Amino acid sequence: MMSDQHVHVIAGVDTHGQTHHAAVIDSLGRHLADREFPATGSGYRQLLSWLGGHGTVQAVGVEGTGACQDNCVSFG
Repeated sequence: MMSDQHVHVIAGVDTHGQTHHAAVIDSLGRHLADREFPATGSGYRQLLSWLGGHGTVQAVGVEGTGACQDNCVSFG
């Protein structure tokens, strides 16, 4: 989703052992997209690139516990 207008987005990531599921909403709370990524270095890079492709990321909320969340948060 790219347009001539500057879009601010907010993301949420639900962390799991093997995968992370991310969702993106716009500043009005409208769902833009969601996608699952592998919980690997390559998957984290894909997730960050995918998020940035939807606009300027204003905030990211991460749901999870322990190492699954720690790995995802420390990557970015």
